[in-house]
Amino acid sequence: MAKKCYTAQDVRSLADQKVLELKLSPGELITPLARDAARELGIKIIEVEKEQPGSQTRAEVVSSSLEEQVRQIVGKLLEKGDNSVTPKRASVVHVDGRSLVMPPFSFEINRPEMDVRLEDVITAQHGSPMAAGFMTLHKGSFPWTLTYDEIEFVIEGELHIATDQGTVVGKPGDVIFIPKGTKISFGTPQWAKFLYVTYPAEWAG
Repeated sequence: MAKKCYTAQDVRSLADQKVLELKLSPGELITPLARDAARELGIKIIEVEKEQPGSQTRAEVVSSSLEEQVRQIVGKLLEKGDNSVTPKRASVVHVDGRSLVMPPFSFEINRPEMDVRLEDVITAQHGSPMAAGFMTLHKGSFPWTLTYDEIEFVIEGELHIATDQGTVVGKPGDVIFIPKGTKISFGTPQWAKFLYVTYPAEWAG
């Protein structure tokens, strides 16, 4: 029996009949021009291989493979969770520091007499890789270990940063850098207010 060979004209006839699939049985042929015509007319060519008991056709194998790839991609996206969300685009942020109301320091330092207060004013929520805020403290000191890099700009009073190597005293207008991993004590003989900048922004974990 002669093998069927589909030509471009055959494909155009299928398109006229609104047929969007052309199944090629084992042994059937299709010319290169016919393939081009099928692509142009939106007709899908499915080459059906000779079936064996329990076997899949080529189309079924391709479909199964694509389905598995999609499943893997979706699974990876779900594993990423919120981390796959595009970070918020940073924009200019203005903070009125003069009218800022500062809450008590949220970490337990067992120094209630120091009335330590702190407020983050720039955070990762603003799209910034750094954080900034204000801190005030009264007479006394308390220990702290930095798990981040920090810069202090003294605004009022006198800020004492004590380490094993000695004490750095900051007065209004002074800038102090404290590298990550440093064990210090924040202190003041009477009162201090300063602006801090930390990197990364999530300094409190």
